Amino acid sequence: MEITTVLFDLDGTLLPMDQDVFTKTYFKLLAARLAPLGYEPAQLVDNIWAGTAAMVKNDGSCTNEEAFWKVFYRVYGQESRKDKPVIDAFYREEFNQARAACGFAPAASEVVAQLKAAGKTVVLATNPIFPAVATQNRIRWAGLTPEDFLYYTTYENSHYCKPNLKYYEEVLRQIGRRPEECLMVGNDVGEDMVVRQLGMQVFLLTDCLINRQGEDLSAYPSGGFPELKDFLSRL
Repeated sequence: MEITTVLFDLDGTLLPMDQDVFTKTYFKLLAARLAPLGYEPAQLVDNIWAGTAAMVKNDGSCTNEEAFWKVFYRVYGQESRKDKPVIDAFYREEFNQARAACGFAPAASEVVAQLKAAGKTVVLATNPIFPAVATQNRIRWAGLTPEDFLYYTTYENSHYCKPNLKYYEEVLRQIGRRPEECLMVGNDVGEDMVVRQLGMQVFLLTDCLINRQGEDLSAYPSGGFPELKDFLSRL
């Protein structure tokens, strides 16, 4: 079946980064923004991780946004609801300073533009643990715009996370595609290549490779952006 749609991961794929360096930078910025409101930095980071874990374990009974804030309010109490606008503003403003912890790949926007010129649909399948405004900012850091994508996942519009196959099934329902007509491009073996179990083709971008389980990579078409461009040209 012809490939009509290409799904891209964002962090480490379209947007080069060392995940650990980025996360430390992001948490430092968030802690600095919330410290004046009385949030102890180390405890805040622990609780952000707890909220993230709740999103990863989400069973679809609520959005990821709801799963995260249930944890946050349970820890800090309902009075902390007054601080949500401050956190939302952080993702619009200070969060952009975390761009310094990321790289830049000109080929990312080139690949997306070439696919769209060829009539392909492009979707951003980034793990939906961030609010839309943060995802939109990270898209721009990669030299792209939110409008480049038919659909992009955020914690507001998603009920699952990677590597849960239900995350990908939800994306497919939202865009009205079958897995057989889609290709997933990502850098994380465990989170992105898993979609092959649904019958979707995959390409492993190895520039910022994550392979936590030490899988044999020969099972996947792989390489950097030059190899990806060649792979796409042969679809």
